[in-house]
Amino acid sequence: MSSGGGQQSQALTKPTFSEVQASALVESVFGLKVSKIKPLPSYDDQNFHVCILRTKDTTDGPNEYVLKISNSESSKTPDLIEVQSHIIIFLRAAGFPTASMCRTKGDNLTSLISVDSGSEIKSYLVRLLTYLPGRPIAEIPSSPQLLYEIGRVAAKLDKTLEKFHHPKLSSLHRENFIWNLKNVPLLEKYLYALGQNRNREIVEQVVQLFKDEVMTKLSQFRECINHGDLNDHNILIESSKSAFGDAVYQVSGILDFDDMSYGYYVFEVAITIMYMMIESKTPIQVGGHVLAGFESVVPLTPVERGALFLLVCSRFCQSLVLAAYSCQLYPENKEYLMITAKTGWKHLQQMFDMGQKAVEEIWFETAKSYESGISM
Repeated sequence: MSSGGGQQSQALTKPTFSEVQASALVESVFGLKVSKIKPLPSYDDQNFHVCILRTKDTTDGPNEYVLKISNSESSKTPDLIEVQSHIIIFLRAAGFPTASMCRTKGDNLTSLISVDSGSEIKSYLVRLLTYLPGRPIAEIPSSPQLLYEIGRVAAKLDKTLEKFHHPKLSSLHRENFIWNLKNVPLLEKYLYALGQNRNREIVEQVVQLFKDEVMTKLSQFRECINHGDLNDHNILIESSKSAFGDAVYQVSGILDFDDMSYGYYVFEVAITIMYMMIESKTPIQVGGHVLAGFESVVPLTPVERGALFLLVCSRFCQSLVLAAYSCQLYPENKEYLMITAKTGWKHLQQMFDMGQKAVEEIWFETAKSYESGISM
């Protein structure tokens, strides 16, 4: 949900292009005429859904795109954005439902646009990707089959990226990137955004437990490249009918690679579990189905499994604290920023009240039931 390699989202870095300006960008940078354009919700970048006008030169190819304008802070790390763009292309070639990248008139994947705001000149990196079909998972009641499938796709994605090579790959080592799970202790400087209450007490406890019990075990986790943001708005699905007439869901789109960084396999599954809990009516049950799907590709080690509960709690804390902080910077974007907060605090509190042992028992028993072919 966030982007930018810096330690924090900074005020006034989010682009504020109008629809007219965004249309002009599509034409001047990518050589495509726009017939319709509308803004899409976003965290600290700016996205537009673009429909293009067919001309003699553009009779082939897609006619729906997403224009991505990176915030001015992220735009200072072009190497990182280049690697992320090449990962999207690599995953598509490997059979994943990622977007295609549209090249600029100069045959590049990105273009740096400078804008004079009066007081200063700001630069923004611009990309154009094909628009992917499907509905966000957030709009569909999750079933065990769908949760298992999402866990499987998450593991497969990380596993596939073991084979990805790029001369600038080291840019994914984002040391102080606030959304990397290993940087949970950095949340302490944003806690003031919560005020003084029970929520803040829980976050403080989670951060302390993270320092004591996770930081000391990082060297025992298996490293990989993480997508890092497989939330319920970044995974699109389409349904088809099974032989028995009921709906079977497939992942039809994976969006938003801006939070990619080096992490660990167990980070990816923890992040995915947390986001799949958000809209669920039975949030505690979710983890076992996602875990079973993930472990069908990458079985976790006992040390990784032992950290899972705390990592899920930690991701809740990241999302909830940074949303509260960002709301102070961008009050006009409050509705989008607070999506997780609607149920997130309640879910985190429930996990904390139940305790690690009870939650793990539910997750691990559910995951085990898949081995015998009986999903719970």
